[in-house]
Amino acid sequence: MEVKPYHDNEVIQVPRFEEESGFYTTKQRSKTMSKIRAKNSIPELKLRKALWASRVRFRIHPKGFPGKPDLVINKYRLIIFVDGVFWHGFEWDKRKINLKKNVGFWIPKIERNMQRDRQINELFRLRGYTVMRFWEHQVNQKLAACVNQVLLYIEASKLGKVPSLDL
Repeated sequence: MEVKPYHDNEVIQVPRFEEESGFYTTKQRSKTMSKIRAKNSIPELKLRKALWASRVRFRIHPKGFPGKPDLVINKYRLIIFVDGVFWHGFEWDKRKINLKKNVGFWIPKIERNMQRDRQINELFRLRGYTVMRFWEHQVNQKLAACVNQVLLYIEASKLGKVPSLDL
Protein backbone atom coordinates (compact mmCIF):
# COMPACT_ATOMS: atom_id res chain seq x y z
CA MET A 1 0.00 0.00 0.00
CA GLU A 2 1.19 3.47 -0.80
CA VAL A 3 2.30 5.53 2.20
CA LYS A 4 0.41 8.77 2.69
CA PRO A 5 2.56 11.64 3.95
CA TYR A 6 0.69 13.10 6.93
CA HIS A 7 1.36 16.50 8.41
CA ASP A 8 1.05 17.12 12.16
CA ASN A 9 -1.51 19.88 11.72
CA GLU A 10 -3.72 17.54 9.66
CA VAL A 11 -5.68 15.04 11.79
CA ILE A 12 -5.35 11.53 10.41
CA GLN A 13 -8.76 9.96 9.75
CA VAL A 14 -9.01 6.31 10.77
CA PRO A 15 -11.71 4.29 8.99
CA ARG A 16 -14.18 2.30 11.11
CA PHE A 17 -13.24 -1.34 11.46
CA GLU A 18 -16.39 -2.90 10.03
CA GLU A 19 -17.13 -5.62 7.52
CA GLU A 20 -19.07 -3.06 5.46
CA SER A 21 -15.81 -1.12 5.09
CA GLY A 22 -14.02 -4.22 3.84
CA PHE A 23 -12.21 -5.15 7.07
CA TYR A 24 -12.41 -8.72 8.29
CA THR A 25 -11.03 -10.61 11.26
CA THR A 26 -11.18 -14.16 12.57
CA LYS A 27 -12.82 -15.12 15.85
CA GLN A 28 -9.44 -16.14 17.28
CA ARG A 29 -7.88 -12.77 16.34
CA SER A 30 -10.86 -10.97 17.83
CA LYS A 31 -10.49 -12.93 21.08
CA THR A 32 -6.75 -12.18 21.23
CA MET A 33 -7.25 -8.47 20.58
CA SER A 34 -9.95 -8.22 23.27
CA LYS A 35 -7.40 -9.30 25.88
CA ILE A 36 -5.06 -6.37 25.20
CA ARG A 37 -5.25 -3.97 28.11
CA ALA A 38 -5.05 -0.19 28.01
CA LYS A 39 -4.28 0.07 31.74
CA ASN A 40 -2.26 -2.04 34.14
CA SER A 41 -0.27 -3.86 31.49
CA ILE A 42 2.55 -6.10 32.67
CA PRO A 43 5.34 -3.64 31.70
CA GLU A 44 3.45 -0.80 33.39
CA LEU A 45 3.03 -2.84 36.59
CA LYS A 46 6.75 -3.72 36.57
CA LEU A 47 7.71 -0.07 36.30
CA ARG A 48 5.25 0.98 39.01
CA LYS A 49 6.49 -1.68 41.44
CA ALA A 50 10.12 -0.76 40.80
CA LEU A 51 9.47 2.96 41.26
CA TRP A 52 7.45 2.33 44.42
CA ALA A 53 10.28 0.18 45.80
CA SER A 54 12.61 3.12 45.09
CA ARG A 55 10.32 5.29 47.23
CA VAL A 56 8.94 7.27 44.30
CA ARG A 57 5.32 8.21 44.93
CA PHE A 58 2.97 8.85 42.03
CA ARG A 59 -0.61 8.91 40.84
CA ILE A 60 -1.89 6.13 38.59
CA HIS A 61 -4.09 7.05 35.60
CA PRO A 62 -5.28 10.33 37.13
CA LYS A 63 -8.47 11.81 35.76
CA GLY A 64 -8.38 15.18 34.08
CA PHE A 65 -5.06 14.65 32.28
CA PRO A 66 -5.12 14.50 28.49
CA GLY A 67 -3.72 11.37 26.89
CA LYS A 68 -4.38 9.17 29.94
CA PRO A 69 -0.84 9.04 31.35
CA ASP A 70 0.17 5.85 33.15
CA LEU A 71 1.94 7.69 35.99
CA VAL A 72 2.01 11.30 37.14
CA ILE A 73 4.41 12.77 39.69
CA ASN A 74 2.92 16.23 40.21
CA LYS A 75 5.55 17.34 42.71
CA TYR A 76 8.20 17.12 40.00
CA ARG A 77 5.92 17.90 37.02
CA LEU A 78 6.64 14.51 35.47
CA ILE A 79 4.35 12.47 33.21
CA ILE A 80 5.23 8.84 32.41
CA PHE A 81 3.79 6.68 29.64
CA VAL A 82 4.58 3.02 28.96
CA ASP A 83 3.89 2.60 25.26
CA GLY A 84 3.15 -0.65 23.47
CA VAL A 85 5.47 -1.41 20.57
CA PHE A 86 2.70 -2.08 18.04
CA TRP A 87 0.12 0.46 19.16
CA HIS A 88 2.50 3.42 19.34
CA GLY A 89 4.61 2.60 16.29
CA PHE A 90 8.06 1.51 17.47
CA GLU A 91 10.28 1.39 14.35
CA TRP A 92 7.09 1.98 12.40
CA ASP A 93 8.74 2.52 9.02
CA LYS A 94 10.18 -1.01 9.19
CA ARG A 95 7.13 -2.67 10.74
CA LYS A 96 4.35 -1.26 8.58
CA ILE A 97 5.65 -2.95 5.43
CA ASN A 98 5.16 -6.33 7.18
CA LEU A 99 1.43 -5.80 7.79
CA LYS A 100 -0.54 -8.32 5.78
CA LYS A 101 -4.21 -7.84 6.62
CA ASN A 102 -6.43 -4.80 6.94
CA VAL A 103 -3.57 -2.49 5.98
CA GLY A 104 -6.01 0.28 5.08
CA PHE A 105 -7.12 0.34 8.71
CA TRP A 106 -3.91 -0.34 10.64
CA ILE A 107 -1.57 2.14 8.97
CA PRO A 108 -3.79 5.19 9.59
CA LYS A 109 -4.68 3.85 13.07
CA ILE A 110 -1.08 3.55 14.26
CA GLU A 111 0.00 6.77 12.54
CA ARG A 112 -2.89 8.58 14.25
CA ASN A 113 -1.74 7.17 17.60
CA MET A 114 1.79 8.43 16.90
CA GLN A 115 0.43 11.85 15.91
CA ARG A 116 -1.66 12.00 19.09
CA ASP A 117 1.40 11.07 21.18
CA ARG A 118 3.33 14.02 19.71
CA GLN A 119 0.39 16.36 20.36
CA ILE A 120 0.06 15.18 23.97
CA ASN A 121 3.81 15.60 24.54
CA GLU A 122 3.62 19.18 23.27
CA LEU A 123 0.52 19.94 25.35
CA PHE A 124 2.23 18.77 28.55
CA ARG A 125 5.41 20.64 27.64
CA LEU A 126 3.38 23.84 27.31
CA ARG A 127 1.86 23.16 30.74
CA GLY A 128 5.32 22.86 32.26
CA TYR A 129 5.52 19.08 32.52
CA THR A 130 8.27 16.76 31.38
CA VAL A 131 7.06 13.67 29.52
CA MET A 132 8.93 10.37 29.67
CA ARG A 133 7.85 7.63 27.32
CA PHE A 134 9.19 4.13 27.76
CA TRP A 135 8.64 1.36 25.23
CA GLU A 136 7.29 -1.86 26.74
CA HIS A 137 10.41 -3.77 25.65
CA GLN A 138 12.64 -1.20 27.42
CA VAL A 139 10.75 -1.77 30.66
CA ASN A 140 10.84 -5.55 30.23
CA GLN A 141 14.52 -5.77 29.29
CA LYS A 142 16.10 -2.76 31.04
CA LEU A 143 13.87 -1.98 33.99
CA ALA A 144 16.74 -0.67 36.13
CA ALA A 145 17.71 1.83 33.41
CA CYS A 146 14.13 3.11 33.17
CA VAL A 147 13.87 3.52 36.94
CA ASN A 148 17.28 5.19 37.01
CA GLN A 149 16.17 7.71 34.38
CA VAL A 150 13.17 8.69 36.53
CA LEU A 151 15.34 8.90 39.66
CA LEU A 152 17.91 11.07 37.89
CA TYR A 153 15.16 13.42 36.76
CA ILE A 154 13.81 13.67 40.32
CA GLU A 155 17.29 14.39 41.69
CA ALA A 156 17.83 17.08 39.05
CA SER A 157 14.48 18.65 39.88
CA LYS A 158 15.40 18.78 43.57
CA LEU A 159 18.41 20.86 42.56
CA GLY A 160 16.13 23.27 40.69
CA LYS A 161 17.03 22.15 37.17
CA VAL A 162 13.38 21.52 36.24
CA PRO A 163 10.69 24.12 35.36
CA SER A 164 8.73 25.37 38.35
CA LEU A 165 4.97 25.17 38.84
CA ASP A 166 4.56 28.86 37.97
CA LEU A 167 4.08 29.42 34.25
